[in-house]
Amino acid sequence: MVYTGAFCLETCARPNILALQPYRCARDDYKDDGTNILLDANENAYGPSLNLESDQPCGRIDSSNLNIDLLGLNRYPDPHQAELKQQLCNFRNRHTHTTKDLTPDNLYVGVGSDEIIDAILRCFCKPGHDKILTCPPTYGMYAVSAQVNDVEIVKVPLDATKCFQLQPEAINAALSSDPSIKLVYVTSPGNPTANLISKADIQKILEHPTWNGVVVLDEAYIDFSPDGASLAEWVAEWTNLIVMQTLSKAFGLAGIRLGAAFTSPEVAHLLNNLKAPYNISSPTSAIAIAALQPKNLAVMSNNREKILKQRLRMLNELPQISRIGRFLGGSDSNFLLVEILDKPRDCGGKPSNESAMALYEGLAETKGVVVRFRGKELGCEGCLRMTVGTADEVTRLLAETHNLLNDMRSGSQQSDNCDKRREREKEEDANGVIA
Repeated sequence: MVYTGAFCLETCARPNILALQPYRCARDDYKDDGTNILLDANENAYGPSLNLESDQPCGRIDSSNLNIDLLGLNRYPDPHQAELKQQLCNFRNRHTHTTKDLTPDNLYVGVGSDEIIDAILRCFCKPGHDKILTCPPTYGMYAVSAQVNDVEIVKVPLDATKCFQLQPEAINAALSSDPSIKLVYVTSPGNPTANLISKADIQKILEHPTWNGVVVLDEAYIDFSPDGASLAEWVAEWTNLIVMQTLSKAFGLAGIRLGAAFTSPEVAHLLNNLKAPYNISSPTSAIAIAALQPKNLAVMSNNREKILKQRLRMLNELPQISRIGRFLGGSDSNFLLVEILDKPRDCGGKPSNESAMALYEGLAETKGVVVRFRGKELGCEGCLRMTVGTADEVTRLLAETHNLLNDMRSGSQQSDNCDKRREREKEEDANGVIA
């Protein structure tokens, strides 16, 4: 018998944590067993942006400007990461949106964007009192972090009739009516919508005459967008703008968990003050610095071009399958949001969650091709989110999608109430993955 004494978990733990739904990520449903084609988490299918060709001498990995001192891992890493921050600034100083230069004083680096999302909430929002504003459909971690921090969410949806653009007037009206809203989270390119958000619309929020808060712009996928699209350097012009980025996507370094927040020196100072002393490991820092060197940036650029070529191929070839509907949102990222129809287009097919779930499960469970169901998101009825893979992966995705949709019975056939209830439960479960 385990002794518990007076301890009661249900009354000792915070109520908002007890109510928290378990975090589910892409690998919870379908594992990377070496045979599956993983087009569900928007990872870079071409691998890390490192030119890994050199030999590896004992005790130290020396490859493509990568210098990890394995014998020095008994020492704590640099708590300030000045060199890494300077390299990130060098990469983003394009002078497209300002004549000013970013410096390390403009940066906070974290364990992926997720740590940054949480840090910003802890910095600006009083638990049980303040709120954040999000624009669904959007990245699920904003809501997870808000619940962890006991922060309420106000939602102003993207305009699904206008390619999921912001509604700045509606956002500003919400900010005017509720001063407890401290943060506005905007994703550009959107996830799952894959579209860039208008700079002019973001500026309208930043120029709100009375709101005392911060705009957080999440640019995780920005390097798949047209050149000059990133607003990272624009933080030099706005004290209350934070631009989040990551090395997980275009750089193909999801495994090192490195995110960056570009912002004003005043805000960066607060974020750096509240972080754990040694949040970025020495290997992570060394790999990130290496990835930002010219030789490895060339690898990243080459992989990016391959992804853009396959993205164009998917845009051209997916519509040739009769039960594929529209592409919703945009095509500014390394994934596409695709409608699945209940019957062929020329027979009046309409977007169908039942058909999308059947294709999602069929691809994963019988073909080893994993995509992401997003049909329960606002404005995304019948949608799958498909990551752009390698040429071979896209070939297989197209072929298996064509075969499965041809084999599927029409989604318009009647199902009994029990079947429909099970279908709704499966849809909710599949849609709950944070990715």
